[in-house]
Amino acid sequence: MTHDEILAQFGPREAMEYDVVVVGGGPGGLSTAIRLKQLAAENGTDVSVVVLEKGGEPGAHILSGAVMDPIALTELFPNWKELGAPLNQPVTGDEVLFLSETGAKKTPNFFVPDCFHNDGNYVISLGLVTKWLGEQAEALGVEIFPGFTAAEVLYNEDGSVKGVATGNMGIGKDGEPTDSFQLGMELHAKYTVFAEGARGHLGKQIIAKYKLDEGKDPQSYALGIKELWEVPADKAQPGLVVHTAGWPMDNSTYGGGFLYHSEGNKVTLGFVTGLDYQNTYLSPFEEMQRWKTHPAIRKHIEDGKRIGYGARAITAGGLLSLPKTIFPGGVLVGCDAGYLNASRIKGSHAAIKSGMLAAEALYAAVTGGRQHDELPAYPAAFEKSWLHTELHKSRNFKQWFKKGNLVGALMTGIEQWFLPKIGFKTPPWTIHRKEADHTRLKPAAECTPIAYPKPDGQLTFDRLSSVFISNTNHAEDQPAHLTLKDAGVPVRINLAKFAGPESRYCPAGVYEFVQKDGADQLVINAQNCVHCKTCDIKDPTQNIVWVTPEGGGGPNYVGM
Repeated sequence: MTHDEILAQFGPREAMEYDVVVVGGGPGGLSTAIRLKQLAAENGTDVSVVVLEKGGEPGAHILSGAVMDPIALTELFPNWKELGAPLNQPVTGDEVLFLSETGAKKTPNFFVPDCFHNDGNYVISLGLVTKWLGEQAEALGVEIFPGFTAAEVLYNEDGSVKGVATGNMGIGKDGEPTDSFQLGMELHAKYTVFAEGARGHLGKQIIAKYKLDEGKDPQSYALGIKELWEVPADKAQPGLVVHTAGWPMDNSTYGGGFLYHSEGNKVTLGFVTGLDYQNTYLSPFEEMQRWKTHPAIRKHIEDGKRIGYGARAITAGGLLSLPKTIFPGGVLVGCDAGYLNASRIKGSHAAIKSGMLAAEALYAAVTGGRQHDELPAYPAAFEKSWLHTELHKSRNFKQWFKKGNLVGALMTGIEQWFLPKIGFKTPPWTIHRKEADHTRLKPAAECTPIAYPKPDGQLTFDRLSSVFISNTNHAEDQPAHLTLKDAGVPVRINLAKFAGPESRYCPAGVYEFVQKDGADQLVINAQNCVHCKTCDIKDPTQNIVWVTPEGGGGPNYVGM
């Protein structure tokens, strides 16, 4: 049955009314909700706020390095320490390493740009911080609906956003309602906040509908693949932060590694690959596994045990790719808009700050009797904020790296180390990009295959055993949430021209090409999906569209 047929037979959907509906229970969405309730309490008013979270609980789908700058959290909760926020491990040291295949050169501290300094920051689990933010939000009166996906944007007759509808439950693989069928519900709001993270499913639609990215550089993305290890006590160095550049990437491919020692003999480490890479044979997952074999990385985790795995795309375009963040009836916050600062490898402080700025504009509008219009006070406040200053300073970061890693490293040093020393707080020039990431992939005939080593099961692993420890699960009988505009394109174009990049860029083994009756076909193992959004971004034909699965499905990143 089609969406409209289901509605005609089982509808209409139940509707709930709120002042503000927030889509996404991450740092950006929860901070928006919290700040709204704080303002209401300060002024003796009431604002009804609900947060929809597709994960089983706030934090379940959150994945980040993560080193956190507490600047925004301190603005939101000046007493966060007393409230028990899980920022327990201060950064105690920074290392920036340039790797060759066997060697490592440490950058002298004096030459490390400010963006890589982490004094005053904390090594955290962003999942646990998000869970804590959820608890604070509920204590303030925010309604949180975990396990509910916002699957559809609802519009008023004048084209403004009316709210969202949650996905239907209990639809079988054949598209027909099962015995457990439950119709989705509508949530109407005066304003709707989209805070779904990078490449948000609905945020993507909103940006396209209202042409919010018109006149902006195309958004650029990277894929971060992360592991959590428990190491012997004698290897633990709580608070040590290590970043690497160079091997295993060649000069034309953007990428780098991170390794953070947290509390409790835990090490969190991972590798970030720019999704503008050109060699179709490159596998971000395999690059990460190979990177761990480098002596400078191996020494930290050898004899330890891997206890967690995950992957997530991140926005990396910065200020020049930031779309217009307002439209009739709503706003974009956090990574759904793209506030992450790639040069600092940090986005959680930006998500929290953008949520707070949005909340202040939302509160003024709701209490002023407005609804479904635009909120220019939000971008105006952003332009006067420390976040804008920070992003403006680093606006060229990704653009320089498009010209190769050597140029990128050199110009980052000039812009963020040399210029400040001679009195320039921000570079006096701006560099633009014109190419979207999916257009950068070269045909297989122009690429050299990469021979990756086999996993040893101790230091390096395969994708399926990795997905297993991400606690990923989806109801087996639901339709695949990884959809194809044209079922023939994967074989006819992607396999024939690009040697099937789907089978390599996905860090969860979702896509594989098999032979059936003497013909190639693409198999989609949607069960494995960790909701990273890489396929939606990197597919060279833009034929793959990620849609929301049933609520509660996907990974459960415990302690990640």
